[in-house]
Amino acid sequence: MAKAKTRYICQTCGYVSPQMLGRCPNCGAWNQMVEEIERPVNTKATPSRTSVSHSQPMKLNAVQFDEQQRHQTGISELDRVLGGGVVPGSLVLIGGDPGIGKSTLLLQVSGQLAQTGGKVLYVSGEESASQIKLRANRLQITADNLYLYPETDMSAIRDAIAEQKPNYLVIDSVQTMNEPELASAIGSVAQIREVTAELMNIAKQQGVSVFVVGHVTKGGAIAGPKILEHMVDTVLYFEGDLHHNYRILRSVKNRFGSTNEIGMFEMNNDGLREVTNPSEIFLEERLAQATGSAVVVSMEGTRPILVEIQSLISPTLYGNAKRTTTGLDHNRVSVIMAVLEKRANILLQNQDAYLKATGGVRLNEPAIDLAMAMAIVSSYKDQGLAPDECFVGEIGLTGEIRRVNLIEQRIKEAAKLGFQKIYVPANNDIDVHDFPEIQIVGVKTIGKTIKQVFGTRI
Repeated sequence: MAKAKTRYICQTCGYVSPQMLGRCPNCGAWNQMVEEIERPVNTKATPSRTSVSHSQPMKLNAVQFDEQQRHQTGISELDRVLGGGVVPGSLVLIGGDPGIGKSTLLLQVSGQLAQTGGKVLYVSGEESASQIKLRANRLQITADNLYLYPETDMSAIRDAIAEQKPNYLVIDSVQTMNEPELASAIGSVAQIREVTAELMNIAKQQGVSVFVVGHVTKGGAIAGPKILEHMVDTVLYFEGDLHHNYRILRSVKNRFGSTNEIGMFEMNNDGLREVTNPSEIFLEERLAQATGSAVVVSMEGTRPILVEIQSLISPTLYGNAKRTTTGLDHNRVSVIMAVLEKRANILLQNQDAYLKATGGVRLNEPAIDLAMAMAIVSSYKDQGLAPDECFVGEIGLTGEIRRVNLIEQRIKEAAKLGFQKIYVPANNDIDVHDFPEIQIVGVKTIGKTIKQVFGTRI
């Protein structure tokens, strides 16, 4: 059989060239030529068109399937994000900033999986076996079924997989792997695509659960082609501030579970420790009588968490007012301030606004609108909110408070943490008798809500 050849394809117009070109001669685009492998077809082994058998359409009720048995990793926060555990034959991509703890997390997961009877092959293209062993000693990981393999050549990795026959495979990282059939540099678009396709074949054909580490760009996206995220089954982002100990593992794609699930960890000297109640972490440093502070019950996937939203409103010293946000959508804050000025007669056009979601969490759901508005008004009027009340609701452009989803779970979480009052949209159908431990206040408009919350103080 003939040897596979390489070709270069323009990603803009599809022009094919046998050699690398800086500028596409067809469409004139620069730096769009990407190397790909052209695999020859074995005509002797290929049956004729008339003899090819195709699958037939089937009724939905006639389709037979076996539900995959998930394997628990021993880390409940990771199992939650994955949708209940690791699915055999799945390909999981984990991205995050350098030094955030991706390798530490996967080494801990490998140790847990190896202790439960599975064989784990940990392939590292960035560290030697002695460096990984040093980290394993610090994390107190001892397992007989955990195999280390510092290698970047995919042909050698395929041979090691065929010899060891592992249940789980860890690749750290995909940008350091090298497909020897390609002449392009390691980490290029063509290399990443071919390596990912090879790992996908290993996962699906051999039933190996594969964890892949992906580097991120300075913009926060996973480096390489976007098709990398489309090919894998699950995409997880490991987020956090390098100056703080808390890390958040967020699911942005999951073919076997819910998206936007989060798991929270605390980085210590002996590794990552699970945080089973993130709401306490987000609220533990809240000042009781602080102005510009409001608590919202936000949903992250299926988990309700209570987060403090802080606001600082001060007169501007320049012609244009400044709007700065951390963990919140800048455009959403601007809309809320415009609604407050138009519908609640609160003059904010000459005020600088600084808003923040504490704890390093990022909130981007409509239900946080009411809490942001209350924090802005509290800071503007220099009047503090009651420490035992929280807010949930979406604000429309006409000033109405619109209903939100999963309101019962939000109320239960607020009551569990000791809050005595929660403001919710009046249009949400709630039986207050089902929640005797917390007072539920239904609100309809932002103007009436401000008067109701602040009373004569405003």
